[in-house]
Amino acid sequence: MAVSAGERPAARVPSPALLLLLIATATFRRCEADIASGASTLERPPHRRFEYKYSFKGPHLSQPDGSVPFWLHTGNAIPSADQVRITPSLRSQKGSVWTKNAVHFEHWEAEVTFRVSGRGRMGADGLAVWFTSKQGLDGPVYGASDNWNGVGIFFDSFDNDGKKNNPAIIVVGNNGNLVYDHQNDGTTQALGTCLRDFRNKPYPIRAKIIYYKKTLTVMINNGFTPDKEDYEFCTKVDNMVIPSDGFFGISAATGGLADDHDVLSFLLFRLTEPDQQPPPPEAEIPKEEKDKYQEEFANFQQALDKKKEEFQKEHPDVQGEPIEDLYESVNDREIRQVFEGQNRIHLEIKQLHRQLAMILDEQRRYVSVITDEVAKKGTPAESGQQDSGSQQLSSVVATQQEVLRNLNELRNSFHESLKQIGSAGQPGNAAGLGTYETIQHFNDIKEHIHMVKRDVEHLVQRTPQNPAEKVLKCPDPPPMPSCLSTVHFLVFVVVQSVLFFCYIMYKTQQEAAAKKFF
Repeated sequence: MAVSAGERPAARVPSPALLLLLIATATFRRCEADIASGASTLERPPHRRFEYKYSFKGPHLSQPDGSVPFWLHTGNAIPSADQVRITPSLRSQKGSVWTKNAVHFEHWEAEVTFRVSGRGRMGADGLAVWFTSKQGLDGPVYGASDNWNGVGIFFDSFDNDGKKNNPAIIVVGNNGNLVYDHQNDGTTQALGTCLRDFRNKPYPIRAKIIYYKKTLTVMINNGFTPDKEDYEFCTKVDNMVIPSDGFFGISAATGGLADDHDVLSFLLFRLTEPDQQPPPPEAEIPKEEKDKYQEEFANFQQALDKKKEEFQKEHPDVQGEPIEDLYESVNDREIRQVFEGQNRIHLEIKQLHRQLAMILDEQRRYVSVITDEVAKKGTPAESGQQDSGSQQLSSVVATQQEVLRNLNELRNSFHESLKQIGSAGQPGNAAGLGTYETIQHFNDIKEHIHMVKRDVEHLVQRTPQNPAEKVLKCPDPPPMPSCLSTVHFLVFVVVQSVLFFCYIMYKTQQEAAAKKFF
């Protein structure tokens, strides 16, 4: 059914409240998306790269001359093998350690491991970690200079203002114009602080200081657990501007009270944003140092060329040969060592061969002697009535023949070993020395030599003495007459007795004469 235009219903127009609701919903969803994207960006941690030239850690921390590589120590600081004692537990001591080279990082993270220990319930004065534009080698602020340009993280152990707010960790920034407020423990200048007791703990204290995107964060490990990653939040300073180039340092000082301030390690890491690549190592070297290194390299190259020319003049026979050919490569050294071991085996086999030839000659001589003795005696008339001497001679002859046969076999094996070593020692076989078959071949030769040694020793032990000496014994010599007869012995006893009595009488007369004077 057709409807006239006048009878049609009027179109609905959305109300302003509904429009505002739609706009608010869209804006809220967009804000949620932005927050989610921002959170995903913040969740991505920065890249960390360890910088060894600005770090130290035991063991072997110090050099034999007492220095720490890439670091400078002043005052009463004492480097050792596993730590740096910034100040000993003596009154009015101060010391510090500073990096020799400036740091050119925009973002960084420092991990400091230290101990503060003392006998008293209270200690003084404290320890400080610095990042300043210049090295504060000596001064009144925890052993470093005042009016610094940078930031200092102070581990203050003495309560100067009497407010019972120490030990404490205080972050103080300075642009080079402020003087540190000692009387109030720097609380009037502190950008961040937290109360933590870091003295006389069972485990070393660990402090993690992070400067990333103009935000300084201090995390602390309280020293009650050996877990190195058990950090808790201490303080945070936002919108903090520090010099782009500076030096890291650690200082400490004592006053009327004294503590041992020992730093076990200082580890520095360069932080880079996830979307950025860290600069190459060449870009970190300043232009002055790079020019200095280039000049030193040029001087060294000139001196090396000069020495090469002098060597070629002194040795004209090697001119035109590359210098690398004059040195032994790794493969050449291995081949030389194999040949040297082969030569030693060859010499040892030769020596055993000579000893075996001597034993063979001796055994042949023994057999010939025994054979002659048997021929002289002749065979007895009745085979069942052989005397014991003939039986012994027969057994000795059989034994000697067995020994000769074994020695001949050993001699033949020696000849085969010498032939094998001679074939392996030829230059044409040098290429195959590194193969498994060659190594197994040398192992077999070595085992064979040990077996030959054992066989020779066994034969030497089994070899009887000269059988001729057993059969033909020399007659025993007649007994020699005694040199002292009975008459001679009695005369000797009488003479000794007479001499003894004469001596006793003479001694008695001398004593009687001496008593007359008393």
